[in-house]
This record gives sequence, C-alpha cells and structure tokens, in this order.
Amino acid sequence: MSANLGCVIVAVDGSEESMNALRHALDNLKLRSPAPDSTETPGSFVILHVQSPPSIAAGLNPGAIPFGGPSGLEVPAFTAAIEAHQRRITEAILEHALEICREKKVNVKTQVVIGDPKEKICEVAENLPADLLVMGCRSFGPIKRMFLGSVSNYCTNQAQCPVIIVKGKDPSS
Repeated sequence: MSANLGCVIVAVDGSEESMNALRHALDNLKLRSPAPDSTETPGSFVILHVQSPPSIAAGLNPGAIPFGGPSGLEVPAFTAAIEAHQRRITEAILEHALEICREKKVNVKTQVVIGDPKEKICEVAENLPADLLVMGCRSFGPIKRMFLGSVSNYCTNQAQCPVIIVKGKDPSS
C-alpha cells in the first residue's frame, strides 16, 4: 500500500469485525510522513462511529402510530433516555478503539456522526476527504442481509474513495 495516505477512515461499530479492521489498518497501512521542511501535512487515521438516531434505536416510526395519535408523537423523556444510552454505547466503542490504538502507539482522531451508517460513512469520507476507507464485514445470513442490507457492500459501491473490507478473524487471537 502506498505510503502517501493522508487520511484513512476506519469505521467502527463495536463489532469484533470492525475492531479487527482497525487493527489491520494500524498494522498494514503507512500514512504520509512528510520531510521536516515540507509543507505537506502528516497523514492521520480517523476512527469514525455512526450513532443511530433515537427513533431508529428505539424501533420507532412516529408516522405509523396505530391509534390515530399525532404523527409527530415523541415522548421527550423516552427520547432523552435513548440518547443518553446511545452516547454511553458510543463512548464505550470509541474507548475500545482508542485502547487498540494506544497498544499500537498510534495517534488517531475520532469522529461521531448521527444517522444511517451507510450514508454517513460515505458522506464523511467525501467531506474530509478520505484517501481510503477501511471497514470490517459482518457475516449476516442471507435473510438478515436482505432486510438490513450490507453497510460494507453499500460503501464499496458508493464511497468516493478506495475501500478496504477486512474479513475474517484476527490472526493474533
């Protein structure tokens, strides 16, 4: 892999597959390391986590309330509780990822966005802009994959930068 990578995004979702993808990226990718007199910025890894919006996390679809209530119905306390729970999950995921980076003595940046992971990962990759996107691949069965769609498959097709999908188990475990 070229040693001229300026920005590598590693998308993590808390799964072991995504953490293995992070380990793989840290072990195998060489970031740009400009000469001291160069104006070029050094490369960086960005750990990206996409948090589900509260309505998705709760499985709510406010537009389909069966008892004819207002379609925008949301219980504020319920939403706030879900948001707090989501934040705790996000913090735990990032802490796990940062622990892996500390073990490998690599400095990284983190970014958290809220929304649909498929769309948000591609959006961040385009906006940064990323030179490379690294993701793990969860092995869903055919039925689950049909309904959920594969985030890695979507990003492979839609991202504006090269994508590496890391499959399989971590060889060091």
